[in-house]
Amino acid sequence: MQRHILLVAVVLASLSLLVSCTSPYPKFFYKLSLQLPPSVCSISECTKPDLSTFTIHGLWPQFDDKPVPPYGQKCNKTPTKTEELPDKLLPIKDQLEQHWPNLLKGKGKTDMTFWQHEWEYHGMCSDYPRAPKTYFEAALDLFDDNNPGKVLKPRDKSYKGKDIRETIHGELKKNPEISCLSTKDGNLLKEIRLCFERDNENPPSFHLKDCPKKYSGTCTSDEDNIKVPPRPVKMIVQSDDGQHILQSKLSEFNLGEFYI
Repeated sequence: MQRHILLVAVVLASLSLLVSCTSPYPKFFYKLSLQLPPSVCSISECTKPDLSTFTIHGLWPQFDDKPVPPYGQKCNKTPTKTEELPDKLLPIKDQLEQHWPNLLKGKGKTDMTFWQHEWEYHGMCSDYPRAPKTYFEAALDLFDDNNPGKVLKPRDKSYKGKDIRETIHGELKKNPEISCLSTKDGNLLKEIRLCFERDNENPPSFHLKDCPKKYSGTCTSDEDNIKVPPRPVKMIVQSDDGQHILQSKLSEFNLGEFYI
């Protein structure tokens, strides 16, 4: 009897989802969020204002298109601690600095603190709670294989939302989620988010799927005009001494929404 109980326990453990969070959402998938630096740097002061290609924001476990709660709220694991990340990520640090950089200036904002934030909010409740290097490598690999920047080219003229969606769908055969931010001159493309099903293997395999929603942020439909700027959007203003200077076009956008 004891052997039978043990066998059942092993089978159930092998079939269970690796994300062991208490959640009412049965559908678990990943969302790879890729941010466009020229848009981010149009409304905030950036450390790397010259970047023009997509960079990684995060790889987010999702239940029914709702984020898995950050570790410490509902996720009941014993993950790798954030203070261990500098050593754990050292072998892939160069790749992360290139493809997953912190963009925002500010006290205490570095590449490492950005990665630690993403680890605490998303990685700890992913399939890799005790393997941060594998979690970050998974995001790098998905980005390398599915980079929308290969087909979506920045330009000064606006795109229609439908044009962006169909361009990416034509390459990847799945619909992305298009996320925008608002400026005085209209919508800027903030992020392209790609969605992935995962299987129950250990480690899991990822398969592109249509994202549950097509638009988020300030863009809402195929007919929206959306700029994909090749550089931060600037405007000329006059300073107190009469000189003309460049200044970012700011909006009412909440910068705190960037890093979730």
